[in-house]
Amino acid sequence: MKRSNRLILLIGVFFAIVAFIGIVFIVQGNRSPSGPSVATELPTVFAAKPIALGSEVTADMLTVDEHTKVTERDPTAFGSPSLLLGKIAGKDIPQGKQLTADDFNRSGNQASITVPAGMRAIAVTVDQGSGVGTLIRTGDYVDLLVGITGDHFPVITVTDSNSFQVVSGINATSVKLLLQGMQVIGTLLPPPTAAQAQAQASAAPGSEGASLNNQSEIVILAVSAQQSEVIKFSQIDGSISLILRSPKDFRDDQGNPIAPPPAGTTGITLRVLVDEYRVLIPQLVETAVPAQAKPR
Repeated sequence: MKRSNRLILLIGVFFAIVAFIGIVFIVQGNRSPSGPSVATELPTVFAAKPIALGSEVTADMLTVDEHTKVTERDPTAFGSPSLLLGKIAGKDIPQGKQLTADDFNRSGNQASITVPAGMRAIAVTVDQGSGVGTLIRTGDYVDLLVGITGDHFPVITVTDSNSFQVVSGINATSVKLLLQGMQVIGTLLPPPTAAQAQAQASAAPGSEGASLNNQSEIVILAVSAQQSEVIKFSQIDGSISLILRSPKDFRDDQGNPIAPPPAGTTGITLRVLVDEYRVLIPQLVETAVPAQAKPR
């Protein structure tokens, strides 16, 4: 074979190899990825302004960043404001904070509480009958109702010798709404006993009896110094109940905190029930007593 023909053949082989390599790169460039692309940014909801403990979330309190980096996003962050509307804040949330599930955790047993400046924290123990079914949650507002009766509150009179004498046969019970508008800053629920856990597990879904387990709850209130004294006296010599209030009583239409005027109450004794509420007084019923047989 002539040398020139051999050279032409080698050049042809070279161009064939180059063409093959080019075709391979083109095919690989047009091939679609084997799996879906991984997002590096996600929409995330932030606080547009400070949100106070116990506030009901409205649209103007929220703002959305559509391009929050996944590496800077909390795993429990919210991607849409609609997921938060109507929720109650379980803590004070500063402006600009990324909103997470923990900000709305009101189930209690928190590791710490924050006492508002100038206030005190005091614990009140209630049960299902005196604590609204132990459904009081952090951020709620409550009133305190106290009842005093029995030996703690006897009815007395002054005798002719200027001494005091307890009057028997008179109902000495007195009930009064003492404190109003106190905010709950924490709650503690004991873990269920083995019997309670078994009863809850075996109860039918939606069964009302599943929640009646004689459970107690510790409710931690933010109070003034004077209120703490009233509560302590009531705990020693009275029977306490906490009354749950609506959060809307403590916020205006713009969500700003307000102090509602206290409700005036009369207090209740048996005499008030009779005079004001027309509770009927038991009537004396005369009974004919059979004549006794005379002894012989």
